[in-house]
Amino acid sequence: MKLANADRAGRVCFYLLCGLLLSPLPALSQTPAEPVAAPAEATGDDAADDEPSREETRRTRAARPPAGPRFEIDVQAPDAIRDFLLRHMELQRFREQRNLDANELGRLLVQAPANLRELLATLGFFTPVIEVTGPPGLGETTATQNGAAASVPLGTVTIRVEPGPVTQIGSVNVSFVGDIATAPEAADQRADIQREAALSQGLPFSQADWDRTKSAALRRLIAQRYPSGTIQNSLADIDNTQRTANLYIELHSGQAMRIGDVVVQGAERYDAATAERLVRLSGLTPGSDYDLAKLQDAQRRIAESGYYDSVFVYVEPTLDGQSLPVMVQLRESKKQKVVIGVGGSTDNGARLSLEHTHNSVPGIGWRALSKLQLERIDQLASTDWSSPPDGDGWRKIVGAQLAKQLNDTTVTSSQRMRLGQTQLGVEYDRSYYLQYDRARVVNEAARNAATEIADSSITANYAWTRRRFDDLIFPQRGYGLAVELGAGYTLGTTRLPFGRTQARWLTYWPLGGLAPVATPVPGQAREVSTASRRTQLGRLALRVEGGAVIARDAAPIPDTQLFITGGDNSVRGYGLRDIGVQRPDGTIGPGRYKAVVSLEWQRPIFNSDNRSNWENVVFIDGGAVANKAGDLEPVWGVGTGIRFNSPVGPLQLDLAYGLKTKRFRIHLNVGFKF
Repeated sequence: MKLANADRAGRVCFYLLCGLLLSPLPALSQTPAEPVAAPAEATGDDAADDEPSREETRRTRAARPPAGPRFEIDVQAPDAIRDFLLRHMELQRFREQRNLDANELGRLLVQAPANLRELLATLGFFTPVIEVTGPPGLGETTATQNGAAASVPLGTVTIRVEPGPVTQIGSVNVSFVGDIATAPEAADQRADIQREAALSQGLPFSQADWDRTKSAALRRLIAQRYPSGTIQNSLADIDNTQRTANLYIELHSGQAMRIGDVVVQGAERYDAATAERLVRLSGLTPGSDYDLAKLQDAQRRIAESGYYDSVFVYVEPTLDGQSLPVMVQLRESKKQKVVIGVGGSTDNGARLSLEHTHNSVPGIGWRALSKLQLERIDQLASTDWSSPPDGDGWRKIVGAQLAKQLNDTTVTSSQRMRLGQTQLGVEYDRSYYLQYDRARVVNEAARNAATEIADSSITANYAWTRRRFDDLIFPQRGYGLAVELGAGYTLGTTRLPFGRTQARWLTYWPLGGLAPVATPVPGQAREVSTASRRTQLGRLALRVEGGAVIARDAAPIPDTQLFITGGDNSVRGYGLRDIGVQRPDGTIGPGRYKAVVSLEWQRPIFNSDNRSNWENVVFIDGGAVANKAGDLEPVWGVGTGIRFNSPVGPLQLDLAYGLKTKRFRIHLNVGFKF
């Protein structure tokens, strides 16, 4: 009991000792605090002195205006040169330095003429007269009481420039080192490089044009046979006395490269052999010369096959340095896809479409595309099946179509079946096929047995298309030709032979020749390439179409094998299928002969000196349809429109006037396709 009490007493003493050690020292010292005087009551004068004035408060809260530049620059020179110098001269970057004083500005002005001469030399002016004048009183030092630089602007620097005569390009000499210098098969490539470089001869010299000439020569070199080619040496020899620039380029080709095996990556759902065949069809066969254009063609062919969402085709260097495997990276499309579309046209009004694609039909592996399209006066249901391409690029095709067309009070219901094969390419398309057609025509306003026509036929057909445009999206020059030939028999109670032919021709003529722009923007390369030149005058587009069905007068040819025209893509100023032959009931129907011609002037619109994406078009269209060639009497439409070159192709809106109907019509056309 005593031990327990003693233990309890010990714990109490321990807690008291800890409390003393943790207590604040001032509390232990017990030093008396000095008395604190109470604050005196402020008088009215003191309060006024301590309180900031309203003006001081306003100045404190208001943001200080941004400081202006330390000096201004006045360049007296031709406008184009003046803008170029103001944009690039060294003096510009010192204008905003707040600590720049008069002495430092004076040193900068001494260095300014040399900088200006360098800039003018890039534009081809090698003998300029330059005068730089500083602000008045530049040598005087202005300081504030604390010795800091004055905050007032230093003044205006005046620069007078007489550029003198521009230096002309006297000659362009391209020499070759490596395999290309002696290889007989590279003779055309050497000539092409030298010919394109010579296009700059006689033009004003500029650094931008000189760089463009070198880059263009290198691109030509590495595009074919020599992908590892380089510019080994280049020299612009300036003769100030003759005011000419003689240009020298030395290209090193390295070794000639050959195409090796095709390596396909990412093929899971579809056979890799399909992609490999498309590569070979582009001309990339083992042992053939490297060709960038063929690589791009192979990539386009694979992408357009419909089996892949993305395609990347390139070559991979190997240890031997001469054989280049063709690498094909694929991201496959899903086997089935459904697309719902909403659109419209000025011819046919609103449009609703439903498409289903099956990229590998079970059992045969063919590709099937089925489509349902509903428009104001046209309805269509179709299915088209095609096999994978064979080694020559041919596909077997099977197709069926149901269609319904409304023209005024006449309803045409048609069925079509097609069986054949087709070969599609960049420049050429070919098709062979058998086709069955049946068309039933009913006049809903006077429906009776006499107004109903039902005819059918079977034909063997050949279609051929050639495209020679410089660009398949925005063509500026070139031509396209499409021809269809067919022969067959009418079916039913009267079986008679007939022949059918149709042709289309489209050509573009650039206006203004190949002369360079007279006043190019300084610092920008002039366009002298014959392949991509777009002049200020634009181009002319001429379109000619013709068709004929040759048969006895009594031959019952289905309406879908005859011709009718009018609308957005044929004769503007008239409605869809407004140009045809008059039936006995007074309605307009198709005829056996067709002729269409269109001439259009497409002129680019410029914003100041810059070419915009907009163009103005002026056109005249004419067309005729008849049952006899001698009865063709064209009707004409004239008009104008606006064309916008969008990333997906041209978008054109036209206002046309039909000379026969004396009515205006609006026409919309999207994209380019031939």
